[in-house]
Amino acid sequence: MLTEPELLAMPEDAYMNPAQLAYFQRLLESQRQILHDNMRLTSCHLHEQHDTPDPADRASQEESHGLELKTRERERKHLKSIAAALLRIGDGRYGYCEETGEPIGLARLLARPTTKLCLQAQERHERRERQFNH
Repeated sequence: MLTEPELLAMPEDAYMNPAQLAYFQRLLESQRQILHDNMRLTSCHLHEQHDTPDPADRASQEESHGLELKTRERERKHLKSIAAALLRIGDGRYGYCEETGEPIGLARLLARPTTKLCLQAQERHERRERQFNH
């Protein structure tokens, strides 16, 4: 099993070789499992609601549950991006920018394994977003 230092020490011409793809697949599957576990815990936690006569305690409990649900919604969206990244591993597109076709880079993929854009394309995308949202 490849370690992160071994992954980073590989030559550039070994980019997205089977060992690297297996490393990222395990990383993504691990993240997916953690998210699924969190969702199960949230579901159990929400079913364990305690009836509290004190309105302040009840409000606090509802706020806590609301925050937990927002977190889980973000995690559900992240699960979709993990699934998409795993599909890209399967069809050979993983690690390459969707806009330019250039390698995304190992360091960027380690920081954000679900990314689809190289740094330059991401920066262009964010500039366009800022331009049109203001």
